[in-house]
Amino acid sequence: MSHTDQPYDEERVRSVHEVEESLEPVSLIEQSRVIIRTGQLMLASGTASYRVKQAMRAVAQSLGIDHHTNHVSMTDISATSHRGKIFRTEVAENRSFAVNSDRLAHLDRMRRTLPERTTADEVHRALDAIEARGALYPGFANSMFAGVACAAFAVLNHALAWEVAIVFVAAALGQWARRTLAHRHFNPFGTTLVAAAVSASVYVLGIVAIGATGEAVETHAAGYISSVLFLLPGFALITGALDMAQLDLKAGIQRIAYGTMITMAAAVSVWGVSLIEPLSTVVRPDAQMALWLQLTMWAVASGVGVLGFALMFNSPLPIALTATAIGGVANAARLFAVDAGAPIQAATALSCLGVGVLAAAAASGGRFPHITVSVPAVLVMIPGVSAHEALVSLNSGDYIGAAATILEVSLIMLSIMVGLVGAKLVTDREWAFERLR
Repeated sequence: MSHTDQPYDEERVRSVHEVEESLEPVSLIEQSRVIIRTGQLMLASGTASYRVKQAMRAVAQSLGIDHHTNHVSMTDISATSHRGKIFRTEVAENRSFAVNSDRLAHLDRMRRTLPERTTADEVHRALDAIEARGALYPGFANSMFAGVACAAFAVLNHALAWEVAIVFVAAALGQWARRTLAHRHFNPFGTTLVAAAVSASVYVLGIVAIGATGEAVETHAAGYISSVLFLLPGFALITGALDMAQLDLKAGIQRIAYGTMITMAAAVSVWGVSLIEPLSTVVRPDAQMALWLQLTMWAVASGVGVLGFALMFNSPLPIALTATAIGGVANAARLFAVDAGAPIQAATALSCLGVGVLAAAAASGGRFPHITVSVPAVLVMIPGVSAHEALVSLNSGDYIGAAATILEVSLIMLSIMVGLVGAKLVTDREWAFERLR
């Protein structure tokens, strides 16, 4: 009888499986699984790679793992856990690039409050409870938050009152389109293209509708660009800069590449719609008003914009209000400094340094991850209108003007990142000193 003709021996197969199972380090497998699950949940919540690594190491230590190493990028995690002479390596992929500040805050609190010794089952139960938390706000409210944030941007960009109202509607509908497609797991690049096209088209249609009443109106970049600024991938760009500052180049480059890709997707749609309806990019001066009133307007508009972004990221109200206060004051100070003649790059860097320091102070004691405060607080400083002016210049063949504007935008973005990195260096010893990690 050939080997293939031998009868199936169920008892023999069962005994072989039992021997194999007896050789498996079952407890190490369970510990490894819960460690990498912790990393997956944190990474999918939008935080920087160094925080993901920190959380995984904390869980490993609490579980009694002798030695743990991990590698985290934007799209994948690999982790190896050692216990005595045995070890286990697992790899996981991340396909979620959304931001969930509430989940991130609870995961960070779990990391900080882990007991000296725990079990894999206990950590799984804690993660189950965190994962089961739904969105803090309904879907329509999330769309309204995007509208509020972009309307505040429009105010800061000197849009007129009717433009601000149209921006609110356009951004809200764009965010609704983005959420709808994202929940159906549509490609992120395609989702951004569609959402930007919806917002820009609604804004243009709103202008056309007002013009049909006999009012002399124009499609101005101040409102047009403000209507799509909810698509800014602020978390990806800023966490990418923080990762690169720690020489975690792979994670940082991936995040910045993703942020750039999303920004370009939005720009392509905005540019496409602008071919149908020409835009005015004439600079609108600040309205003439008393200094105290101007500062109040800047602070209120900046704060409202920050609040909209923070709530759009599913931030609990205390985190959102903290970001609102810090961002409103910091951006008003930045605009005042620029108005007084200070270089915009220096004013931006110092304002972001202040945001980072204040966010760290507000988050002291582990109340919440300060990145959930600092990122929304600096989004209102991103020069979206200038970026579009560069695109318009390229389209019209004014390459010198486009190059100058692109350089200005790049320097401002670099200033934002320098300010936040500087704040981390002076407020987070675990982040600043390699020997403490």
